[in-house]
Amino acid sequence: MANDPHPAATSRRGFFGSVSRTTAAASLGSLVAGSGLQNAHAAGGDEIRVAVIGCGGRGTGATVDALSVPGANLKVVAMADIFPERLSIKKQSLATEFPERIDVPEERSFLGFDAYKQAIDCLRPGDIAIFATPPAFRAAHFAYAIEKGVHSFMEKPVAVDGASAKRIIDLAAKADEKRLKVGVGLMCRHCERRQELWDRLQAGEAGDLIAFRGYRNHSAAHHLDLFPGRGEMPELLWQARRFHNFVWASGGIFSDYCIHHVDEVCWMKNAWPVKAEAVGGRHFQGKINDQNFDNYAIEYTFPDGAKFFYQCRIMNGCEQEFAVYGQGSKGAFTISTSGHSPARSAIYKSQRMADDNLLWAAAQPEPNPYRREWEDLVAAIVDDTPYNEAVRGAEASLVTAMGRMSAHVGRTVSFAEALDWGDDMTAAVASFTADSPAPVLADADGQYPVPYPGRYKFEYRS
Repeated sequence: MANDPHPAATSRRGFFGSVSRTTAAASLGSLVAGSGLQNAHAAGGDEIRVAVIGCGGRGTGATVDALSVPGANLKVVAMADIFPERLSIKKQSLATEFPERIDVPEERSFLGFDAYKQAIDCLRPGDIAIFATPPAFRAAHFAYAIEKGVHSFMEKPVAVDGASAKRIIDLAAKADEKRLKVGVGLMCRHCERRQELWDRLQAGEAGDLIAFRGYRNHSAAHHLDLFPGRGEMPELLWQARRFHNFVWASGGIFSDYCIHHVDEVCWMKNAWPVKAEAVGGRHFQGKINDQNFDNYAIEYTFPDGAKFFYQCRIMNGCEQEFAVYGQGSKGAFTISTSGHSPARSAIYKSQRMADDNLLWAAAQPEPNPYRREWEDLVAAIVDDTPYNEAVRGAEASLVTAMGRMSAHVGRTVSFAEALDWGDDMTAAVASFTADSPAPVLADADGQYPVPYPGRYKFEYRS
């Protein structure tokens, strides 16, 4: 499966690359007349309607980024969630920031597990749906958008296991058949500084790429303590609300937190790993009884034998680092450090990574990649150029899950085995209602099933 090095090349370099970004942004509206959106939006001029499905932090963030594309006439006309308070709060905050761009009356505010259909039904062919629900629901929502002829932006990860990755890959082909554009929230690939690093690495400035190392070690970014419990809330709703705690819902903290670093390294190497060997463990204190390990150490192996060593530790009071690096036969390099943006990419003259040994350093300041990914997607929609990140997003999600699986089962897991993993954790999500049973249940002591390396065939069951 190809690892496309420049997913945005067609739209940015073919459209934005030929003129200045200011001029390009002003041209977005005029391009509609010559694009595939002409008929889709004939009734509303060049306005592109947006439905937001999933009103948590990333749903709001993606919406802000979408509405911030210069020169693009986007308007949010529908929102959906399963929690009324979250929808209400986010709708109000967006309306305050974009008073002319949020038109979501109560009759277009939808609640429930089927609310995504109602929100998408408010769109016309050629409009955009934003999917920022827990990743387990991504394939079901994507499928309905394709059925309705709607472009998609899907937050990462887009799959939690092999079966859900296959579903996304199959759906990607259907989106292409309808000439639909699909963005995936792996925004690092839209960072010009990282793209320049990729160009330099492919040109051999660091030599043969032989090893990578990465770190995501920090205190919990989300509240991971399930105590005091769900109270009167139905179990399924509780697990959807606390989706980081449950492997079926999110892939757990490793898949959700670490996919960007994994994807960055695979991009620079221009390959997906063929296997993962991992360890991990639980040292939780207090009332945390979810399905996550709190530390993971993964050794990924690429087809040519090169290695990627990655560690993730989500524990309070420990040393913190958030970065990915590489080593070539000529010198070391930084892919990103101190967070996802700015990347501060660099190449060194040798393996000594010091400011006085720099061969190249990314220019500062850096454009915001969260905004760039939306500029690229909207440009592709308006100019009707091929644009579909779904397969790459599914493969990045699968490779990240491959490392998690290896740690959870206690043995090497190959790419092929991960793709054909026999435990389909999201098989039933398309038919969920508020009364559906949850995919996992706590025992009499209130403990959820947890990974036990060496005991189970799959991550927490046989």
